Amino acid sequence: MNIRKIVVGQLGVNCYIISDDSSSQALIIDPGDEPEKIIEFIDAFGLQPKYILFTHAHYDHVCAAKELHDQYNAVIVMHEQEKITYRATAKRCISWGYDPEDFPEPERLVKDNDTISMGAISFKVIHTPGHTQGSICILVENTLFSGDTLFKGSVGRTDLPGGDFGLLSQSLKKLTLLLPQTRVLCGHDGETSIAKEMRDNPFLKTMRIE
Repeated sequence: MNIRKIVVGQLGVNCYIISDDSSSQALIIDPGDEPEKIIEFIDAFGLQPKYILFTHAHYDHVCAAKELHDQYNAVIVMHEQEKITYRATAKRCISWGYDPEDFPEPERLVKDNDTISMGAISFKVIHTPGHTQGSICILVENTLFSGDTLFKGSVGRTDLPGGDFGLLSQSLKKLTLLLPQTRVLCGHDGETSIAKEMRDNPFLKTMRIE
């Protein structure tokens, strides 16, 4: 498995491209902006994306989806409870000058514990509401793609529509049950691990882990 990161957009979203060593298939996580940059990056490695996955549907994580979908005919995936956030994002972005067709309908809706298969790789969906109602993390082997649920030293904000700190706390407890050595690749900024966050992250340090 190969994991490549490209930082896009004004908010510096980490867009991840995961590919299978045995084929050219790839999965794209959070294509937030700059589609031409992402396409050039993918084509440089000769990859063929099979899926486009949103950890959540805030605008900074989804706005390059249409161009990538059109270019590669990749299936758009998000959690079944994230449709409300996605529609709100589309409405907001249309007011900024985007076209309605810039937000294609998701073609696969997932739920907690679903798996997405790509070649020899299996991605596990972990529903982690709190930042948004349908936020998810993706676990593959010993790596967690945490979106905006968990950051290095922090967690996702809950003061936007659909945010809920109580739900986020429950989601974080779920993540602490992962192996301590689990690598965490976040939606913004640098990577970390479950062990480091349980030791250093103030939101996890003060949490009662049952």
